[in-house]
Amino acid sequence: MTDESETVDILPLLDELRVMAKAGLFFVEDPYDRERYERMLELVGEYYAETVELPPEETRERLAANLGYATPNVGVKAAIFDDEGRILLMQRPEGSTYVAGTWDIPGGAVEPLEPPDETAVRETREETGLTVETVEVVDAYFMDPNPLNPHGHVLLLYLCRATGGTLQLSNEGAALDYWDVEEVPEWTLDFHQPALDARRAWREKQ
Repeated sequence: MTDESETVDILPLLDELRVMAKAGLFFVEDPYDRERYERMLELVGEYYAETVELPPEETRERLAANLGYATPNVGVKAAIFDDEGRILLMQRPEGSTYVAGTWDIPGGAVEPLEPPDETAVRETREETGLTVETVEVVDAYFMDPNPLNPHGHVLLLYLCRATGGTLQLSNEGAALDYWDVEEVPEWTLDFHQPALDARRAWREKQ
């Protein structure tokens, strides 16, 4: 008999696997990889069914859409400035889900069970190679629905300070550069005002 103190909470693991499978299915092109992600989602559904005592078919249908009440997605952006007050931006590459050539503030979606400030640190490291610490939340913004976020998107914008690392482009971008906010040729999304807000917060810290 298993000691209750040794019982493992499997739901966080299933949540993470579900997110990985859904993200994989969104971006996948290879048919064999698609089969693997679909099988992963199927397995997650089966174990969810056992855990929450629902029929496997019903659970799979719920997971194929979304688990629980449909709400806006939560994302985080990290505003990093150089000594001249220019903001660090990443240019979207060809083949990106967003418009290629547009400029984006580093950041991404909050993962299940991940605090948003840790999202800012993780996404910045992944996309720019820099290690940062969060200074403060500049503001929260509601972004209109788009193909990635059909229910809308709540954006938390963090003012961040670089503490280490080396500026290094990831495969998610075509270029990394510091820009004067007013001179950005085209934003990936409507980030002009958030960038101005972040710069104001940065100036107040100088």
